[in-house]
Amino acid sequence: MGSRGQRLVLGCCLLLAFAWGLVLSHVPRGQREQQEQEGTQKPPPLMDHAERDEDKHEKYSTSLGEELPASQCFRCCDPGTPVYQGIPVPQINITILKGEKGDRGDRGLQGKYGKTGSVGARGHIGPKGQKGSMGAPGDRCKNYYAAFSVGRKKPLHSNDYYQTVVFDTEFVNLYGHFNMFTGRFYCYVPGIYFFSLNVHTWNQKETYLHIMRNAEEVVILYAQVSDRSIMQSQSLMLELQEQDEVWVRLFKGERENAIFSDEFDTYITFSGYLVKHAAEP
Repeated sequence: MGSRGQRLVLGCCLLLAFAWGLVLSHVPRGQREQQEQEGTQKPPPLMDHAERDEDKHEKYSTSLGEELPASQCFRCCDPGTPVYQGIPVPQINITILKGEKGDRGDRGLQGKYGKTGSVGARGHIGPKGQKGSMGAPGDRCKNYYAAFSVGRKKPLHSNDYYQTVVFDTEFVNLYGHFNMFTGRFYCYVPGIYFFSLNVHTWNQKETYLHIMRNAEEVVILYAQVSDRSIMQSQSLMLELQEQDEVWVRLFKGERENAIFSDEFDTYITFSGYLVKHAAEP
């Protein structure tokens, strides 16, 4: 039991002692002494049954001229009934029984989530907002560019598999969209492009190439076997999407397939440029 409980028990004991003192103060002094003497006197000796009946008869048989004993009872409705002073009820101050405020308890566990309610009705349309501030001025004309032109100074012969024509000379490579290592043009600006391929054929050899878009053969550049070497070209326009690839592939055939070039002159070229951006009307 803590200090708080000890203080509460002590307060209750003091209130009970105070109330018992009030009760004893309203009992007459002579009556208290008589009660104390009766409590100390020894009980009377036992009498036989006949004597008790006789005394009882004499005690309650009274003549007409005799007065009633002092210990006679009275009814409340009889006139002249003595009025006894009532004992006041002791008042207890409840405020002194109130203890100090206790410490705050631990927080309980979180309850379960309730069921999801139904979707409410759509509210009314709110008022129109204020007009926003003017934005920064834009460009008058925003142009998009993409262009490349590359060449090859080494001849190329076909093998038992298809070969990608890789170029070693860079004439124009705007923004580096043409990868010289892989020999492919990567589309970063979608739109319509124009492409052109020029090669020099080889004497007594077949010339057979494709212009590729991703893994698809788009157009062919072909020259039959001849005693003379000639310049051969192919051109086209393609609509490209972003991340499309355009490149040149040497075909694998039954006959020997080759293109001619040397270290002094460039006989093989591949070029392309953007004609119209996809976002333009």
